Amino acid sequence: MTSEDDRPVAKVMSPKVDPVRIGLLGCGIVGSAVCRQLQDNGDAIARRTGMRLELGAIAVRSLAKDRDCSVPKSLFTTDPASVVSDPDIHVVVEVIGGIEPARTLILEALQSGKPVVTANKELISTLGSELFRAAASTGTDLLFEAAVGGGIPIIRPLRDSLAGESVARVVGILNGTTNFVLTRMWEEGRSLHDAVAEAQELGYAERDPSADIEGYDAAAKTAILASIAFDTRITQGDVYREGISRITPSDMKFADRLGYVIKLLSIAELSGGEVQARVHPSMIPKSHPLASVRDSFNAIFVEGEHVGELMFFGRGAGGGPTATSVLADILEAARHLRFGGQAPSVDSTRKLPIRSFDETCTQYYLLLEVVDRPGVLAKIASCFGAHGVSIASVWQEGHGEAAQLVIVTHTAREKDFQATLHDLKALDVVSGVISVLRVEDEEGG
Repeated sequence: MTSEDDRPVAKVMSPKVDPVRIGLLGCGIVGSAVCRQLQDNGDAIARRTGMRLELGAIAVRSLAKDRDCSVPKSLFTTDPASVVSDPDIHVVVEVIGGIEPARTLILEALQSGKPVVTANKELISTLGSELFRAAASTGTDLLFEAAVGGGIPIIRPLRDSLAGESVARVVGILNGTTNFVLTRMWEEGRSLHDAVAEAQELGYAERDPSADIEGYDAAAKTAILASIAFDTRITQGDVYREGISRITPSDMKFADRLGYVIKLLSIAELSGGEVQARVHPSMIPKSHPLASVRDSFNAIFVEGEHVGELMFFGRGAGGGPTATSVLADILEAARHLRFGGQAPSVDSTRKLPIRSFDETCTQYYLLLEVVDRPGVLAKIASCFGAHGVSIASVWQEGHGEAAQLVIVTHTAREKDFQATLHDLKALDVVSGVISVLRVEDEEGG
């Protein structure tokens, strides 16, 4: 067996060693912003922290591509492995994204005792445990503040400031693209298609926006936050996910009339020893602080046993804000290299049970297209009653063959509501189920 004394330990730099040299993997939107901030704020950083940060090498796919930063061309290389293995590189920063080659490069850096800073939410939310174990085996930092919330500090507060708190719930708007789209639909009556097109023109959405619109991005971030908040292993696959692709201007209109705003919410809860993590569009009261979060901004609501409610708000995307979080991690890694120490591990050996989504309890909004004739309401109400789902409010829009019913339920279990929905679709008086949304109100959650 290997004793504790035989375990590899990360090297501690001499306080006289200057500067701390950074190897950057990737120089896209975030990477180039990191370069600019290091250049623009280098002297201020050195003055405040006593450490000078210096770019030592930058790995990119193409040397011919113009970069949005003024960096000597001699620093660029197309060989990322050479950056990781360079003995003059002290901290490795990964901002290329995706699973490979990011995973291999990060593992190689950690195994050689070099701290790693990453903004890779996909990798952390799926294979984080493997990376955390590699970091622990060498006493090396793996830091990822920029993986969630862009420029919002949330990983470090959950990891450090709230380490002694019992966090019960984390609710947030974690995707700036979808929040921008929903804001345009809410305030200007845009269609989803038109709002997405504007987001693409402004650089908020990719050419293929499905990762954002279908909730994959938010689900990855939700898994990371839930893992840290509840000290358990949660992967992206554990998170229930629905996107915003079915939201219509009619939903916005009815939400407004009911006193709600529609947001893509990330919700993680710990209750009865079980964890539930979910991402889906929800109606929230206009009075809720998250209702006022507009455009590409993000916000995270943390509920603790002793601290009550905390809210973290700011720019959740973009090169500048994300680079700010990357720099904060670089400085933490540099301090540990210079003076010793290691960031607390967020990898947990326990795996709490995942509560089935069928057991979720919330309220629901439905928009039904119905035949306008006597007895329709009675038939519809019987479907709800048969499954123990209580109706809180109902009103009719229009008359004749094009009549619509807007229904909001009291708190109900997901399993029971879905059974109700199944029966509603089979009724001869229901022409179609136009929309279904969950309602996150005080009664429901």
